[in-house]
Amino acid sequence: MIGIDDFIKRLDGLDFGGLYGEDFLLTWEKSADEISAVFTVADALRRLRENNLSARVFQSGLGISVFRDNSTRTRFSFTGACNLLGLAVQDLDEGKSQIAHGETLRETANMVSFMADVIGIRDDMYIGKGNAYMRALSQAVWEGNQEGILEQRPMVVNLQCDIDHPTQTMADMAHIIHHFGGVENLKGRKIAMTWAYSPSYGKPLSVPQGVIGLMTRFGMEVALAHPPGYGIMSSVEKVAEGNAARYGGTFSKSLSMAEAFADADIVYPKSWAPYAAMEKRTDLYGNRDLEGIEKLEKELLAQNGAHKDWECTEDLMKTTRDGKALYLHCLPADISGLSCKEGEVAAPVFERYRSLLYKQAGYKPYIIAAMIFLGKFKHPQRILARLAEKGECRLGWV
Repeated sequence: MIGIDDFIKRLDGLDFGGLYGEDFLLTWEKSADEISAVFTVADALRRLRENNLSARVFQSGLGISVFRDNSTRTRFSFTGACNLLGLAVQDLDEGKSQIAHGETLRETANMVSFMADVIGIRDDMYIGKGNAYMRALSQAVWEGNQEGILEQRPMVVNLQCDIDHPTQTMADMAHIIHHFGGVENLKGRKIAMTWAYSPSYGKPLSVPQGVIGLMTRFGMEVALAHPPGYGIMSSVEKVAEGNAARYGGTFSKSLSMAEAFADADIVYPKSWAPYAAMEKRTDLYGNRDLEGIEKLEKELLAQNGAHKDWECTEDLMKTTRDGKALYLHCLPADISGLSCKEGEVAAPVFERYRSLLYKQAGYKPYIIAAMIFLGKFKHPQRILARLAEKGECRLGWV
């Protein structure tokens, strides 16, 4: 069974029933076993595709993508995940829908969901809005199913919100697990999640928040670092603190990039906007204060400009564990001298890790597919076994 039986045995030892029939919105809402099940199914689906075997578990159905912010990797990863499982994908372009004419969220959610099995949403631009929008949409389709409007309730997958980016951070974690030879080799390893300079402003907080909210569950030493004034949500920091205490790791904060990088096994230098500024930005957009938005943008760019020394350089990388820390980025990175004059990472560092970064990104379609798989099938072990036994060639006629 091309090793699929090994993944089935792993699943047999996990309690992940809580994933069935539910959404995937925040990693810290899921149990340790449920998180492990996602990694396991992702690896199993990848094993099937590596052997050119079909993982098609839907004979029909629709995956709906709702991107309220720009995307490349996540958009294609969601489409690839749905296609891998046999679902067609339709993008909901709000500008071309009746939403532009005042259609309510409840109505839109039901009207697009008649044949839908999953709805993937990216809504990361405004504090207090994105995750709330996902939950409101989820409630609308749940009610539609209860009232007999929808034959089934499509699950909602968070493709990035204002709080968390679960598909990204779980892809990051899958990459880390494979790089270090297994989850059992992660306890005590240090990961530095640090702010880094960017010539742009307004980058979401969901990646650093997602990283500290997930990596602290693996007994790792998670170090968060940023300049003064670039704090993230205190509620997520509390999640990280609780995880560290529960799973035997540590969570620390500092105002020094160098301190965070020192002896780190993994580094994740990434720009984000200050939480307080993002709150203000949300209010300004809500009030349609274009003058205020322009003023805030100038202030934030000037604030960023005072911290150009927060860059991942070769000299800084030499201070990591044996000078060989694993460099991570969700991409696209602001590469000094390449994509911008001054940015998050020096070009030589990025180029040295480029292939690994692309591999990191390559886990995301499988993570999303695993979330869908576990949300839609109550007994995934049986389905995986049937796929392997059937052995249908993915390439068709060969």
